[in-house]
Amino acid sequence: MTVPDLLSRRALSRATLARQLLLDQADLPVLSALEHLAGLQAQAPDAPYVGLWSRLRRFQTGQLAAAIAGRDAVRVRLMRATVHLVAAADYAALRPVVQPVLDRAFAGQAFARQLGGADPGDVLKVAAALLAEAPMTHAELRAALAGQWPGGEPEALAYVVTYLLPVVQVPPRGIWGARAPARWTPAEAWTGRGLDRPDPEQLFLRYLRAFGPATVKDAQTWSGLTRLQEIADRLRPALRRFRDDDGRELLDLPDAPRPDPGTPAPPRFLPEYDNALLSHADRSRIITGHRPVPLPPGPGGARGTLLVDGRFQGTWNAARSAGQAVLRIETFGPLTSAAAQVVTDEGARLLAFIAPQADPDVVLTATGPAQTPDRAHQLFRAVLGAVLRTICRPAASHLPHSAGPGPA
Repeated sequence: MTVPDLLSRRALSRATLARQLLLDQADLPVLSALEHLAGLQAQAPDAPYVGLWSRLRRFQTGQLAAAIAGRDAVRVRLMRATVHLVAAADYAALRPVVQPVLDRAFAGQAFARQLGGADPGDVLKVAAALLAEAPMTHAELRAALAGQWPGGEPEALAYVVTYLLPVVQVPPRGIWGARAPARWTPAEAWTGRGLDRPDPEQLFLRYLRAFGPATVKDAQTWSGLTRLQEIADRLRPALRRFRDDDGRELLDLPDAPRPDPGTPAPPRFLPEYDNALLSHADRSRIITGHRPVPLPPGPGGARGTLLVDGRFQGTWNAARSAGQAVLRIETFGPLTSAAAQVVTDEGARLLAFIAPQADPDVVLTATGPAQTPDRAHQLFRAVLGAVLRTICRPAASHLPHSAGPGPA
């Protein structure tokens, strides 16, 4: 039996960064990037703009805004029942596969038991007719549906719609800098296309293309689906198999990029909720020491996380006031002078994107001790220490013989 090749954490880091367009920025149109990435998590409306800025050369906010306004990209509930920004064609393909995730997410909430006897199917029929007339906010849905089912909790009735009905959020929600509430409308009417037949195998392959090499549990973490092992078993003959440092099986597309582990990884500023940090059951390929990923509230585009050498090593926050913009970068430990300069330069470029008309200032500080080295570095240091101790220790024949215990 052939033993699968080993992929170290550093090798996995480089492979995932390459798939996520974070190792080398890509020359891709916005829609092609969204399709390649299988969407961007987008609870914070401005976050995908920073996410694409980090991944695409010469990206401008107007490119994504035009795709949203033109109905080519849509804001929808998808993987993990969270809001994602995806190409409209991808929504038609992905929504039927992850519908069980949305069903389960709704059923697991307290509001699922507060419908006052209302049948969810009836609620969806009424809501679809209401939304066909005009897009509505969550608050407007609450008011309209409460009149139909006075015994139900209005909030619960509205959530029936946003979880279980294929709906999208319409602009100006999702346009860079717009502070508009989320208004929902039927997806088919907005995009001009119905949903595809469920194809879980294609979803699994899409995941590997954007996030692999990965375990089945990784794919389940990203999608929110269960029982993907059955899908993986059917696909396994056409996939490459590897194992990680802990012996777990990793699956991958045969022709997917797996760069040399020594490939340099430039610093990258990621926005809130970036999928590169949240889409694996084992996040150690990018996050060391089980460090939690900050998930701040707000419209996005003004704070996030910092990758240095492919690892999560800091956070950033941008603030504007009186014509000045300040980017504050805090790393979890001190950087070398060379790394600090590269991070500062990239931070200045980010600030020029976020606040192009403001007077920029970048402040870099280190908080806390240096990050714990990964297993490979720890092993190297242990071996080096043992070698040095052996070299420096006097030969045993030159040591004086002990005549018994000496003074304490």
